[in-house]
Amino acid sequence: MKALVFRDIGDIAMEEVDEPTLQEPTDAIVRITTSAICGTDLHLVRGTLDGMKPGTVLGHEGVGVVESVGSDVRNLQPGDRVVIASTIACGNCSYCRAGYHSQCDTANPNGKQAGTAFFGGPPSSGSFAGLHAEKARIPYAHIGLVKLPDSISDDQAIMLSDIFPTGFFAAELAEIVEGDTVAVFGCGPVGQFAIASAQMMGASRIFAIDRYPDRLDMARRQGAEVINFDEEDPVQTIRRLTGDIGVDRAIDAVGVDASAPHDEQSNQNGDASNWQPGSSPSQAMQWAVQALAKAGTLAIVGVYADSTHNFPIGAAMNKNLTIKMGNCPHRRYIPELIELTASGRIDPAELLTQCVSMEDAVDAFKAFDVRQSGWTKIAVAPSDQDGRKLDTPRQQSRQHNELQHEVDDAVDDSFPASDPPPSYRCD
Repeated sequence: MKALVFRDIGDIAMEEVDEPTLQEPTDAIVRITTSAICGTDLHLVRGTLDGMKPGTVLGHEGVGVVESVGSDVRNLQPGDRVVIASTIACGNCSYCRAGYHSQCDTANPNGKQAGTAFFGGPPSSGSFAGLHAEKARIPYAHIGLVKLPDSISDDQAIMLSDIFPTGFFAAELAEIVEGDTVAVFGCGPVGQFAIASAQMMGASRIFAIDRYPDRLDMARRQGAEVINFDEEDPVQTIRRLTGDIGVDRAIDAVGVDASAPHDEQSNQNGDASNWQPGSSPSQAMQWAVQALAKAGTLAIVGVYADSTHNFPIGAAMNKNLTIKMGNCPHRRYIPELIELTASGRIDPAELLTQCVSMEDAVDAFKAFDVRQSGWTKIAVAPSDQDGRKLDTPRQQSRQHNELQHEVDDAVDDSFPASDPPPSYRCD
């Protein structure tokens, strides 16, 4: 079968790999109908999150149809249409039972202290093959697969696998209540869903901070007050617009990206070879602490490497801030978000900006890597499965010039665009 495979830092390819098989009684095999590209995928490809093994199938966001189940999967059957929770959980341990599925004691074979298990990551995350493939083995399928109603499309469902739950989790961590003023740092996919979730929780004002016009436009369409940090100081602007009080809640939806050198062009030219993840404080985190009102709450859902050791603890302590963070326990939130989507209260597909075939996935990674305008959230669909077509009006507008002739040579030569480890240069 076809799958998108990690070969080396900055080197990914569509390859033929063996089809997955049932290995445990709690396994299921799912035929993937839609996957999606995530910023975490880029961290792995760039080497920011290290340890990736060549030959690993990438991807941790997926929707599909159950093909077969193990003998202990008693809530599913072949033919069921499902969304796949990005993080893997057993459902039995004390953490799963408490709703902390991302801290499952059992799913990661490296032991109880190993951390979150997820698809398409390095051996430290469990060595589970990813979801950018025609089929995937899903361990603990009775927990990790959630059945979808027919009323929810693949375009909607793929957002429920990871980024909508993560954005919702961020808003919940931030303790948003009716009337709050909120700042969301980073208007990528998770940031957009954090904005949407903050609105559903009753926030009266939401500031959206980023530098990319298309992402700021998307935030503005959601009703957020946008701030382009290339054009103005976001902390000063937030303080001015809030009467020098600051915001009640702040969300860091950026993570390690905000620790990279500010000038992306220097990254592309290879001038960032001395930079290491965690070697400088996250700019987004610094701004968030500074922009918060006294006794405010900071939620951190952006991904940081284990080597990140910098945090503005003095400023946070002196303002009596509450700080919450973590990997999203996706399985905890997916059923609720399915209900919100099915009821029509929110349409997650509105934040999907691209849908491409598997044959174009590598080029889509490159466009997403350099934050090419219009490439905020990308779904990947095998073009020959059940007539899945990429020809809706929204999709037609996204695919102009056939992926701009597979993205121009300048982008190709600079992939990945940022977060290079010390030994890797992009030129």
